[in-house]
Amino acid sequence: MGREDRIRLRDSLLAEARARPLIMGILNVTPDSFSDGGKFDEAGAALAHAEAMVAAGADILDVGGESTRPGAAPVSEADELARTVSVVEALAGPGRVPVSIDTYKSGVAKAATAAGAVIVNDVSAMSDPTIVGVAADAGAAYVLTYNRGVKDGALDASADMLAFFEAAIVRCEGEGLKRAHIILDPGVGFAKTYAQNFEVLAATSDLVSLGLPVLIGVSRKSFIGKRLGIEVAAERDAASVAVGLDSLRRGAHMLRVHDVAAHRQAIELWETIDNAAH
Repeated sequence: MGREDRIRLRDSLLAEARARPLIMGILNVTPDSFSDGGKFDEAGAALAHAEAMVAAGADILDVGGESTRPGAAPVSEADELARTVSVVEALAGPGRVPVSIDTYKSGVAKAATAAGAVIVNDVSAMSDPTIVGVAADAGAAYVLTYNRGVKDGALDASADMLAFFEAAIVRCEGEGLKRAHIILDPGVGFAKTYAQNFEVLAATSDLVSLGLPVLIGVSRKSFIGKRLGIEVAAERDAASVAVGLDSLRRGAHMLRVHDVAAHRQAIELWETIDNAAH
């Protein structure tokens, strides 16, 4: 996929996100993801799972080659490239569901966008400062995540998140990325206390007021398990749907999920009820 094709797909995707809720299906090609590690780290299994998610209603496929769970071992750039690029290349292309690359490494982002990814999903908030320029040069959208790196329980998380984004957006623009090509993610589960995860979710409408698409990623995360006493990550899907629908009610545009079918069914019913009220 050439740069012009990526730009067209990026712009179409960002416009669609403002028209209806989009589902980003999680495709972990890792052996140690907190939820489904090892299930899809072989290329054939990964591609089959991707096809199943598209059939279930995924609008975007988010390919990740390194687990971001707390305590996960770092992955070398060479290993991450080996895990992800061929999968991205197999999934991407004109007329197909857009592909996102979940990485904080600019080298991986560069190779993945060259292979066809139209979104760079960086949960680290530019820990690699060159990654924003890579996304801009490739004509890709960039997911900017509220992640300060370390927890600070004294912070008013909702107020700090808005201040963080205002400054980080300016920084992205300084690296050549247009504001219109940024997607905001409150970073639930990243450098936040248990309570702060709920605080940033409650502030979703404030985040939407910044005028950019908002991506919410809470699927199967530990704060849900702690609140409900559910230790097994794969058993948190129903609760994940509930949080996702609440985020959409507050104005979010995209949900990053494991169980695409359950979220698609819930969204369709929610929209049907909402439309009946007008």
